[in-house]
Amino acid sequence: MGQALSDMTIIQILMGVHQGEAFLPTQLQSLRDQSDANWRLLVSDDSPDAASQTVLAAFSADLAQEIQVIDGPKAGFAANYMHLMRQAEPGFVAMADQDDLWLPDKLARARAALAAVPEDKPALYCAKVQPWNGTHSVGPPFPLLHRPTGFANALIENVATGNTILLNPAAATLAREMAARTGDVFAHDWWLYLLISGAGGTVIHDDGPPVVMYRQHHGNAIGAGRGILAQFDRKRAVLKGAFAQRLSLNISALDVARDRLTPDNLRLLDAFKAARSKHGLARVSSMRRIGVYRQRTLGTLGFLGATALGLV
Repeated sequence: MGQALSDMTIIQILMGVHQGEAFLPTQLQSLRDQSDANWRLLVSDDSPDAASQTVLAAFSADLAQEIQVIDGPKAGFAANYMHLMRQAEPGFVAMADQDDLWLPDKLARARAALAAVPEDKPALYCAKVQPWNGTHSVGPPFPLLHRPTGFANALIENVATGNTILLNPAAATLAREMAARTGDVFAHDWWLYLLISGAGGTVIHDDGPPVVMYRQHHGNAIGAGRGILAQFDRKRAVLKGAFAQRLSLNISALDVARDRLTPDNLRLLDAFKAARSKHGLARVSSMRRIGVYRQRTLGTLGFLGATALGLV
């Protein structure tokens, strides 16, 4: 049974899929179990075969909500979600991974939080997740915020975990319009945090209990990245220039949205770009002066250390 696309109260869930047939039944059932049942699902399938679509078709057979499947761009997970955002209908937009488990009040909590924001102001809701191996929890929930969200944070750190995001209609419209202009991004959720905060929108981080059981397995595109080996791998990637490359992709994406950034955030973006082009202590001094920050003090110090080494 389809739902009218003109109903702006419907939450359109965007799900990128790539050979997800082993995990999709659990995730799809958790969508069915949502206390807020006013949703529809748009899937972009990057798989080389039809196995995932077979699972989706079986799930939709007796479902009240509408499921639509489109072909993915087959250019990686971030490109798949950018493709989905370009296709999204007006209204609320949520993001879903293929392999997690949503807790029953996920959509209801997000919708209630966004209700406090004026309808004409872009707003992004995000929340904590619980790492999970499919059987039991793995470590504590994250992210835990110690400082406010905002563009100065978003420039060097993402705290908007993609599988928790809900955009209000104003933010979804902005994201759809800017996605049409934007090329490659490192991660769609980091791009959304940058875009909405940069445009002067509201970013709400729900500090309550987790809303998603975030499955960890060898096929994760990014994953929770916990433990000594994961931390070593991240630091090695920074030394090889991966973080600097991510920042460059983010800046390129923001540059095509310059007309939508607030004057203050546009100045901050340009100051950040100028600081990256400096050398040694001048680069560090510039970064400290413009005030970019990570949520933890040690994280900010680590960023400044990488800055001194020319790795950002």
